[in-house]
Amino acid sequence: MTLDAAFSHVSDLTVLGASDLSRLIHARRVSCRELMRACLDRIHALNPRFNALVNLAPDDDLLRQADACDSLLTRGESRGWLHGIPQAIKDAAHAVGFPTTYGLGLHRDTMPVTDGLMAARMKAAGAIVIGKTNLPEFGLGSHTFNELFGATRNAWDEAVSAGGSSGGAAVALALRLLPVADGSDFMGSLRNPAGWNHVFGMRPSQGRVPAWPRPDVFVSQLATEGPMARRVQDLARLLSTQAGHDPRVPLSIAAPPGTNFVPPTDASVRGLRIGWLRDLGGHLPFDDGVLEVCEQALARLESGGAIVEPAAHGFDADAVWQAWLLWRRLLVAPNVAAAIALAPDARDHIKPEALWEHDQAQGLSAVDFMRASQQRSAFHSRMLALFDRFDLLALPSAQVWPFAVAERWPREVGGRTMDTYHRWMEVTIYATFAGLPALCVPAGFHANGRWPMGLQLIGRPQADAAVLHAAQGYENLCGEWITKPPPAAG
Repeated sequence: MTLDAAFSHVSDLTVLGASDLSRLIHARRVSCRELMRACLDRIHALNPRFNALVNLAPDDDLLRQADACDSLLTRGESRGWLHGIPQAIKDAAHAVGFPTTYGLGLHRDTMPVTDGLMAARMKAAGAIVIGKTNLPEFGLGSHTFNELFGATRNAWDEAVSAGGSSGGAAVALALRLLPVADGSDFMGSLRNPAGWNHVFGMRPSQGRVPAWPRPDVFVSQLATEGPMARRVQDLARLLSTQAGHDPRVPLSIAAPPGTNFVPPTDASVRGLRIGWLRDLGGHLPFDDGVLEVCEQALARLESGGAIVEPAAHGFDADAVWQAWLLWRRLLVAPNVAAAIALAPDARDHIKPEALWEHDQAQGLSAVDFMRASQQRSAFHSRMLALFDRFDLLALPSAQVWPFAVAERWPREVGGRTMDTYHRWMEVTIYATFAGLPALCVPAGFHANGRWPMGLQLIGRPQADAAVLHAAQGYENLCGEWITKPPPAAG
């Protein structure tokens, strides 16, 4: 369907993605004010129920910014493909004019003096920042709740978790509060909420989207920022905006800003070899039905000519988990320590899971870290060996279905007790620990029809474009089901 045909059937601009809106705005078919007004109306109608967006700017200020964007277009000037498109920044990243709280009351008034690099690049492409998206405290836990703003509720079922840590972004996207969204990913934080809200979320290759400012630019490479969208074209265009080398981030990938990751709209999966890692030979427990739904998604890929085969992982999963725990503690602990130093009673205002990460890191030595780094290196070699046989690896995006929003984390999965607050998300660590690009595609729904699940497609080192190409091919096989809206957004 052409853009004109699609637009003729649209009664609400918020149902369109960022690429379509960009074309309509630049063709002067839609004004930036009209889009901003439509988004704000939807936000005011739905956000009080779902709590995806926080610290929103006043409507009048945002409408004035939209008017300024329209005036530029009148003079024949455009700031970029996101010109006049509303965007909210995850509350772990800086955007001037909005507090960076990390979901922590101790940071409720912490105002940045400069934009983070990702936000700066999106603003330079024309985006209007309207507020922030909610996250768990410190971004820890893959369940978006905090004492400062409260819980974000799943776009498909208000009784269950939205996932996290980019839960606010995923819900805002699914509910059509935003045309496209950004987030960040340490332990599945772009992938888990995307899967649980029936949208796309991509963890780019390590170094693809540089983060600045940061207190450390050499070791802290497990977390990365990245894009979320309802369509692969929008996802790829946003990654193209976010990505690119920056000299202040010395380990960022040496590709120039603006490198194009957008796949052809007629992309195919024919001939792709996909290794299905499933449950890692029984190592990972799953809720009933998760693996089956993901295998239905793999069957769609097979229908398009992909070759899907079981894959033996070939690494010591227990040793990888222990190495992961040590790396995570050492990287999380300094952030928690900085918050503890803010006030004499600060520990009383920090969630126990964050304190556990901090306290577990005390007493660890450089020798401990190097041993864990060597284990990580051996794991990386085993992952690379899998790509001698496969183009992509596949895993579920979570081990459980969305759980009750009042529950802090699942204590048991598949009959096994979880020994940490994040063990139920172990399935996401492999792409992170190997620095590989991983994209979560919508896989299907629980038998109750209310709880979505996602499938991770994991690519070779720095093969972000190839992963996006495969995701576009998958989207092409899914038809309109892939953009099915939740009931509240219908």
